Amino acid sequence: MAVGGCISKRGEIAQDVIYPVPFDKQKFAFWLTDAEQNIKFKPQTQGLLPGRLTNAVNIVVNPTVMMQEMDGFGFTLNGGSALHIHNMSAPKRKQLLTELFGYHENSIGVSYLRLSIGASDLDEKVFSYNDLEAGQTDLAMQSFTLEQDRKYLIPTLNEILKINPEIKIIASPWSPPLWMKTNGRSIGGSLKLEYFEAYAAYFVTYIQEMAKEGISIDAITVQNEPLHPGNNPSLLMTAADQINFIKGSLGPAFKAAALNTKIIIYDHNADRPDYPIEVLNDPAANQYIDGSAFHLYAGDISALSEVHEAHPDKNIYFTEQWVSASGDFWGDFNWHMRELIIGAPRNWSKTVLEWNLAADENQQPYTTGGCSKCLGALTITADEVKRNPAYYIIAHAAKFVRPGSHRIESNTTEGFPNVAFTTPDGDIVIIVLNNSRTTGSFNIVVGDKSIHSSLSSGSVGTYVWRLKVNNVVR
Repeated sequence: MAVGGCISKRGEIAQDVIYPVPFDKQKFAFWLTDAEQNIKFKPQTQGLLPGRLTNAVNIVVNPTVMMQEMDGFGFTLNGGSALHIHNMSAPKRKQLLTELFGYHENSIGVSYLRLSIGASDLDEKVFSYNDLEAGQTDLAMQSFTLEQDRKYLIPTLNEILKINPEIKIIASPWSPPLWMKTNGRSIGGSLKLEYFEAYAAYFVTYIQEMAKEGISIDAITVQNEPLHPGNNPSLLMTAADQINFIKGSLGPAFKAAALNTKIIIYDHNADRPDYPIEVLNDPAANQYIDGSAFHLYAGDISALSEVHEAHPDKNIYFTEQWVSASGDFWGDFNWHMRELIIGAPRNWSKTVLEWNLAADENQQPYTTGGCSKCLGALTITADEVKRNPAYYIIAHAAKFVRPGSHRIESNTTEGFPNVAFTTPDGDIVIIVLNNSRTTGSFNIVVGDKSIHSSLSSGSVGTYVWRLKVNNVVR
């Protein structure tokens, strides 16, 4: 029998293996994405063995050192995504939604969704829930309506909730209603001071009206990309404006309405950690804030830790990253796994969300000036579904790192970046990327126990180790 070692992805036997044996599926699971063999998130029946290789890298996991609790992994379900899913035939739609949101052998277990409050740039058209004729205002939200979302988004969400009633939802605005803005346009402009109260009422009404539809909004961000006023739609919101809006209007409005929905700030790139820190430094605003959200189109993922260290009592979220339709599958997969699935939780994030869930073969719909190259996790053409990089990126974490899991301590190296979790069931989940240019072997060490495996260059393994006694990790 084997005395240690592992099987390379070419089927070659590592030096100190006598012959391969299948691993015990009652104790282990190993899901692989391998660029060398064009394997995309498939369960393996070999390539993982007990014991330790003497000349391999050690990934040492310490389940007694627990960090943040995870809320989940998922996608943005924008209006365009919902349109394509809703337009599928009923049997194919149910099959796809069960694959995405179910929690069984043939599902990837998506556990978190992001919505746009009104239109994002991946909707058919720009709209808000309170669009008025020029010169009109509606401070009491009497004209508020979810009519546009009732076409595709709300029916799709209700189907998802039947499959996973516990899924968490965060919602973000791209722009307020145009009558509230300094320029009266969907692109750019700022929120007029005299409409701070009305805009707070807009948020409250949105949450309450979605609740009437059976949809609970767990959290909102105050503004998507507040320092990017060139998108369509968009809004410029400085840190000073965000502070004043939260402490003077939004926070008190949520409190008066007895809402449990979390308020999350910033929701933009990691190159400006000073923005969320400035907002959190204001004690009057701070009292209403749950945490800060990030994207990574600029900056370094370590900036999330900078904000955490400045305000360790506040949560961190990663809410958006897109894959380009002109990109390279394996290059995109590698980068997103390293920086987001591994990097964001290692820097205290409770979520990792990819942008966006679905588009058609032409990346439509998108608004005039919106993103024309944003590749969905799924490309949907009628009932045909193609799975793209973001689908596999999220699958590697969402299937096994269920909500309520905690990140736990693990060492990492440049060659094998990794992140480890303990689940509510007591399993240990380790996600490992081979970031080197050659096939390499490594040991996963927990206390006095070890397992070992190997990955080819650019490949990723999700390893589930069922080390538990009475649901307690030992």
